[in-house]
Amino acid sequence: MPAFVTPLLGGLLLGLAALLLLGLCGRVAGISGIAGGLLPGRPGDRLWRLAFLAGMWAGGLLLLRWLPAAIPTALTTSRLTLVLAGLLVGFGAGLGRGCTSGHGVCGLGLQSRRSLVAVLVFMTVAIVTAQLTRGGVS
Repeated sequence: MPAFVTPLLGGLLLGLAALLLLGLCGRVAGISGIAGGLLPGRPGDRLWRLAFLAGMWAGGLLLLRWLPAAIPTALTTSRLTLVLAGLLVGFGAGLGRGCTSGHGVCGLGLQSRRSLVAVLVFMTVAIVTAQLTRGGVS
């Protein structure tokens, strides 16, 4: 199977899930918003959020079971770096009023200008960070 097939299928499934959630429930598939909505939570609003997050978790476990090479299990950096990176991503999602999935998958699909700006900022910061932490272009 050509190398591009797996990411292509993953992208199609992600797009289909976002489309179904928007079309059937009127909800944007932004993970930070879905997870964040669990904390204050409105009555009747938690079940779909839990189901969506459980489905993502279960999908990851299934992928690990059926295609283990797709998910790296060895740490290539320190746990402290991973924790700090996670906190920075969470802070950035809050600052940007959404995450890469909400803005990149759903917002761009809905032709949101705010999402376009957010994605451009996300990608620019990601590229610069990768260059700085990996020692530049090789």
